Amino acid sequence: MVENLLEIKDLYVEYKTDKGFTGEKQIIHAVNGVNLDIKKGEILAIAGESGCGKSTLARAVIRLETSKSGEIIFEGKNVFEMNKTELKDYRKKAQMVFQNPYASLNPKMKIIDILKEPLKINTKLSDIEIYEVIKEKFEKVGLDIESLNLYPHEFSGGQRQRIAIARALVLNPEFILADEPVSALDVSIQAQIINLLRELKNDYKLTFLLITHDMSVIKYLADRVAIMYLGEIAEIGSTSQIFINPKHPYTKALLSAVPQISGEQQERIRLEGELPSAANLPKGCKFHTRCPNCMDICTQCAPSEIETGEGHKVKCFLYMKLNK
Repeated sequence: MVENLLEIKDLYVEYKTDKGFTGEKQIIHAVNGVNLDIKKGEILAIAGESGCGKSTLARAVIRLETSKSGEIIFEGKNVFEMNKTELKDYRKKAQMVFQNPYASLNPKMKIIDILKEPLKINTKLSDIEIYEVIKEKFEKVGLDIESLNLYPHEFSGGQRQRIAIARALVLNPEFILADEPVSALDVSIQAQIINLLRELKNDYKLTFLLITHDMSVIKYLADRVAIMYLGEIAEIGSTSQIFINPKHPYTKALLSAVPQISGEQQERIRLEGELPSAANLPKGCKFHTRCPNCMDICTQCAPSEIETGEGHKVKCFLYMKLNK
C-alpha cells in the first residue's frame, strides 16, 4: 500500500473583505471542507475554473494562508501545530513554484544570489558546497551556469520559470506545489516545462500537487485528478477514470472543452450563468445553479461523497439516484 505523504482533513479557509463602499464586512468562503490524500511519488492535480479555490488551497497547504479550521498532516505531523523549528523543516521539504515567473523572482538580485538565499538560511553548507548544489540544479533544469550572474529581466519567461523551479529544488524537497506553472507561458514553452516537471519528478522521486485549469496538462502529467468547484472537491479519481468515465456534470463540462487531436471533438457542454460568488454560496449542491441535470433535491441538500469505483469518488445526487 502506498503511503500518504500529505493529508488534508476538513479544511476551511475564509477571508473577511469590505463590501462595496459601505465598509460592511463580508466573508469569502474560499475552501469549504476539503479532504484529500496525496500519495508519495504521485502528481495530484487540482482542476477547476478561476475562483474555485485551487490556489487558496495550495497556499494553505504551504501555510501562506491562514485556515479557519481543519488539519494538514505532513509525514504524520499537523502543519498548523508545528513549532518554529518544525515549520522551518517542513518548508525545506515542501516548496512552491508560483504561476508568474515575472513576479516570483526578485528583479534586484542576480540569479546566483536568488538561488543562494534558501541555502544560506536553511543549511550550514560552505560557499563551495552551495555553489555545487546550485550548479547541479541549474544544469538539471536546462540552463547554462554562465548565466548565473545575470538578472531576471535578462531571461525569457520560460527561462525564468526554470530558474523558479531550480530555486524550489536547491533544498532537495520531497513535495512541490506547482500553482499554474505554465499558464503564463507561450504554448511551445509550456510543453518544455511540462516535460521538465515530469523528468524531475522521476529523477528526484518528488511528489507534486499541481494546480491548473488546463485539462490537457493534467491528462499528460497527473496520476490523479481532483475536480474543485466553489471550494469543494466535486469528484476525484485516477486520470484515466476522470477522462474516460467522468461522473460529475461539472467534470463533463470541463472535459467537453478540451480540444481533441483526432479532430473528433465531442459536443461542448455549455454551462448557463457565471460562477456564483464565494461570499454567497448556493444552498444544497453548490453546482445546482448551473447544472443541466438539476433536481429538486439538489437545491435543498448537499450530496455526500460516494465511491463509484476503485478510488473514484463523486458528490452528485444524479449518480446516487441512478444507483439506488
